[in-house]
Amino acid sequence: MIGTIMGLIIMLAKIEDRSTIGKGMAVALLTTFYGAMMSYLILGPMKKKLDDRDESETLVREIMVEGVLSIQSGDNPRILEEKLLCFLPPVRREAVRQAAASPD
Repeated sequence: MIGTIMGLIIMLAKIEDRSTIGKGMAVALLTTFYGAMMSYLILGPMKKKLDDRDESETLVREIMVEGVLSIQSGDNPRILEEKLLCFLPPVRREAVRQAAASPD
């Protein structure tokens, strides 16, 4: 956005000189293009990945806090296990149950 504004300033600063209009317009369009490409190809996917990681980390912390509070209150371990499994999506819940049931 800053590059676009700079290009427009270059273009309009010497509006009488027609040779500077093309240079200013080129800077404005080129910086807009680069900004859009960075946004869509680099920064957008990066934001999505960081949001996914944040969501995953928040879920883990919520499970940990709930587990610690339940242990502190003296809940039965089987009830605690079911309570904590409720935080997980059904597919992961079944995978955890199968992993716990299979002898190693």
